[in-house]
Amino acid sequence: MLQGLSDRLGLRTNPTVFYTSAVLSILFIVVTVSFTEPVAEAFSQLSEQVLTTTGWFYVLGVTTFLLFLLWVAFSRHGRLRLGADDDRPEYSNYAWFGMLFAAGIGTILMFWGVAEPISHFADPPPYGDVEPRTQAAAEQAMNFTLYHFGLHTWSIFALPALGFAFFTYRRGLPMRVSSVLYPILGERIYGRIGHTIDVVAVLGTLFGVATSLGLGTLQVNAGISYLTGLEEGLTAQVTLIAIITAIAVVSVALGLDKGIRRLSNVNITMAVGLLIFVLATGPTLLLLRAVVESTGNYLTDLPRLAFWTDALDNTGWQNTWTAFYWAWTITWAPFVGIFIARISKGRTIREFVLGVLALPTAFTILWFTTFGYAAIDLDLRQGGELSETITADPDNVPTSLFMFLENFPLAGVVSVIAVLIVVIFFTTSSDSASFVIDMLCSSDVTDDPPTRQRVFWAIAEGAVAATLLAAGGLEALQEIITVLGFPFFILGLVIIYSLVRGVTQDTKRARETVELPRRPDVPVRQTGGSDDPTGR
Repeated sequence: MLQGLSDRLGLRTNPTVFYTSAVLSILFIVVTVSFTEPVAEAFSQLSEQVLTTTGWFYVLGVTTFLLFLLWVAFSRHGRLRLGADDDRPEYSNYAWFGMLFAAGIGTILMFWGVAEPISHFADPPPYGDVEPRTQAAAEQAMNFTLYHFGLHTWSIFALPALGFAFFTYRRGLPMRVSSVLYPILGERIYGRIGHTIDVVAVLGTLFGVATSLGLGTLQVNAGISYLTGLEEGLTAQVTLIAIITAIAVVSVALGLDKGIRRLSNVNITMAVGLLIFVLATGPTLLLLRAVVESTGNYLTDLPRLAFWTDALDNTGWQNTWTAFYWAWTITWAPFVGIFIARISKGRTIREFVLGVLALPTAFTILWFTTFGYAAIDLDLRQGGELSETITADPDNVPTSLFMFLENFPLAGVVSVIAVLIVVIFFTTSSDSASFVIDMLCSSDVTDDPPTRQRVFWAIAEGAVAATLLAAGGLEALQEIITVLGFPFFILGLVIIYSLVRGVTQDTKRARETVELPRRPDVPVRQTGGSDDPTGR
């Protein structure tokens, strides 16, 4: 019945996953709009419970992700190629790097680039006896910021991305979350269990992406209000979501190469331009020294930060910051993971892991150190005015970047450019998310899904983002994704098990193939992807 409906509508998708996910998404929107306060209260209580009881588990788990990825990259398995042995990357390193940021992290750089370092500088974490607005506070603030957005964040993205790429390009399985569980579930990934996993993945990804879009909307609204004096509010935010969703729909219609790639290349160029502007017109020598010093401080303190759980003091700080970040990031890890996998065919596991971890982390260090230390230097020269304003009210966080840029030459023009960067990041996030969410619903391994399906998900993302903002703004966004993040966190640990089995089988088969005695006139068999998903 569902397949017949798909055929009549001209859709190419797994009907069970697609229609179940679509109906549940619409149902959530209707229920939340109808019963806003009870829904917000329920998620608030669940969020507090999750963070209080599992915050330490998030810290340990994400560090485990990072250690596993480093092991698999530098082990003998790192030589395995994500595809056949003669496959090579489809995109240049520059285009590949630009599209990594199209997956949504660019919005986060813009939103937290000034806000997080200056917040920790004014109100240091309970990580030692550090006085606010001191040199020690500045160094600690940057260490925590880089911890939250550096190697650990990209490990959360890289792990599922590696799983998707491996089981799709080497085993010929659909690019769906259930496929990475093939070593455990076998053919049941095509049945009810697999469909249930994929529906949960679609919904979790949809809400995680909607949260990122919601944050982008808050910042765009704050920027426009700050520049023009127009009032901030839900009506303006919903209008912005509608406009940017419409732009994303146009980009969706153009496809991956013409739409997402072009937009992401333009956007990363504009973002680098803004970075260079701040570096050149700010305290340049201080910032250059800070980049070098912050890199060393971050790498030196990382082993301790990676296992710090605030055990004795139990202040709750880590639940509000670190555990929340991990829960949030994990909700859209399937989205980012599939997108990265889709653009990474042909790379070796070692090249893939080191590229996904090192390149974005290096840019993250440069970005946060430049904006963070420039803001801290400005705050010290102003006697604490910037930090006091930003930390006085959570609603000031989206405006922090524009408060900061106000102190630079051509402030109005640069702020307008910053708004445009956020808008394009917002658009590429929605564009690539709709592409990926539809792939989560698809049974097709190689072809891109039909445009009408991606358009539906682009509209759904905007509708969910608007609904979440209506349910309570930034706080509601944080609470809902905290609840949804835990199942995905457990999934990450399962992916590690599946990948260990998969790469071990392929490495063993490759060695056996090379070592087999053969006649001189018989060529060695290629050892790339296997026709048998089990690897036999």
